[in-house]
Amino acid sequence: MSKAAIVYRMVTDKHICPYGLKTIDLLKDQGYEVKDNHLTSREETDAFKEKHDVKTTPQTFINDERIGGYDDLREYFGKVQKGTTYKPIIAIFATTFLMALSTAWAIGELNVIRVIELFIAISMCVLSVQKLRDLEAFSLQFLSYDLLAQKWVKYSYIYPFVEMLAGVAMISGFLTLVSAPAALFIGTVGAISVYKAVYIDKRELKCACVGGDSNVPLGFVSLTENLMMIAMAVWMLVGMWFFYSTHCYC
Repeated sequence: MSKAAIVYRMVTDKHICPYGLKTIDLLKDQGYEVKDNHLTSREETDAFKEKHDVKTTPQTFINDERIGGYDDLREYFGKVQKGTTYKPIIAIFATTFLMALSTAWAIGELNVIRVIELFIAISMCVLSVQKLRDLEAFSLQFLSYDLLAQKWVKYSYIYPFVEMLAGVAMISGFLTLVSAPAALFIGTVGAISVYKAVYIDKRELKCACVGGDSNVPLGFVSLTENLMMIAMAVWMLVGMWFFYSTHCYC
């Protein structure tokens, strides 16, 4: 038997509801034949809402049963992500790794060490952007586990800027004497904080590493972010020491 659904969505000369388009696409993906009814004016849309006692459109009906809006339809088909997920961090690390590869190739330094250096530095920059896009939300989530931020709240606002500037400096190797210690400091504090919260206190928290209001669980991912910063900072400081020790003729 063919599956049929009826959708009412707003389509006017000045506005096409994006949720309506997503609703049609989702239904077709699920094998439904869709009867697409357009609400072509604000008056017609308001009358529909009043008739069916709903606050939004689109609205989907299957077997004469009103399913609801786009979010309700996703839940009906089991497409809603519930609980924690690693998808955001997987997407970020996959992208930054490819960026590191392409950058290393472009500058003629395509080797394992340089790719790892660029991968860590670019990842720091991208993760800092995730935090800075909603600094207030990040600070609230960060305060739930970071030990220094709990003692000095302003640190929760400073942290993303330090991470970003350290990452930018590490890409070019500029101001290593400043950027490396800064990354070492925030990475060490972060690693200790995460380890205490997750492995000692056994708390179930969400990680602020990809910004506030994320569903990434606090634990291995956040610990990895901090350990990457520590390793990169130590590597750069050792490299700087080795360079000056072998080029000093005084």
